Amino acid sequence: MAALNGLASALESYRGRDRLIRTLGYCCQLVGGVLVEQCPARSEVGTRLLVVSAQLSHCRTVLRLFDDLAMFVYTKQYGLGSEEKDVFVRWLSVLGNVADQLYYPCEHVAWAADAKVLRVDSARWWTLSTALWGFSLLLGVARSLWTVLRLRQRLRNPMASLTSRLPQSKQRAIEVRMHSEVLTLLSNLADLANAVHWLPPGVLWAGRFPPWLVGLMGTISSLLSIYQAAQASGQPEAASP
Repeated sequence: MAALNGLASALESYRGRDRLIRTLGYCCQLVGGVLVEQCPARSEVGTRLLVVSAQLSHCRTVLRLFDDLAMFVYTKQYGLGSEEKDVFVRWLSVLGNVADQLYYPCEHVAWAADAKVLRVDSARWWTLSTALWGFSLLLGVARSLWTVLRLRQRLRNPMASLTSRLPQSKQRAIEVRMHSEVLTLLSNLADLANAVHWLPPGVLWAGRFPPWLVGLMGTISSLLSIYQAAQASGQPEAASP
């Protein structure tokens, strides 16, 4: 009953619902892709799961039509990151916010072109939105990796004497943050792999992933996101696109 109540509570929020839809979509793509490629007798079921996955992805695309304002408010609040002490992290975050802010209108135009609302080439706008998403993920990878290295340096500073060591509570807080950053790093890397796959052919491994591998990468990222959300339950959560 507690699990059902927790699920119902998560579904009441936009982010909780989006995480669930995302996870279900990628899981359907993973299972469907495996069935189509490895189990000819179940290929029809696999094809249906791939259709469900595509529809869930389309659902998320439509819901993101209303995310621009929330992203703008977050970007405006962060500004140039004057409260961030680390200059490198600050500018990575600022660039990431700009990329995220530009991503939404590009995706909206691509969606409108596919829906025949606008008479433009949707492929170009999908490519641009995917490139912005990939750039944002790359910045996120760099930010998390830098943060983990800095935190690790603080924990293992060879110059620290017995009298200057961090209190146990402070060490624990740093370890918790390192764990969170590592999970974010892995999640961004999984998404980045898919982002490159969706770029035009000729860019690294673009177009080379089979459906099941795309589903696997997305499922890993989604489950890590759900785990982090569960860990942060009851604590303030920074807004993100």
